[in-house]
Amino acid sequence: MEEGVTSYFKNEILRKRPYLTIELCRKIIQHPIKKEVQSDGRIRFWGKVEELEGKYLRVVTLEDGFTIHNAFIDRGFKL
Repeated sequence: MEEGVTSYFKNEILRKRPYLTIELCRKIIQHPIKKEVQSDGRIRFWGKVEELEGKYLRVVTLEDGFTIHNAFIDRGFKL
């Protein structure tokens, strides 16, 4: 596994969502506008991405708050 990402993220998410980069996800994790712990312990981070026409990106990490597992544009996100 590449440092800081799950194999699912590397093999599935990055392949299906070419607009995503690890660097972009790290930026959201480091400076989220909202953060929430899921019932399974994984952590959700949201951030506004100007490069994606100001859309909101949700990044989900494992319990460690670092290892990226999933990321996608969250069309239903409201502040």
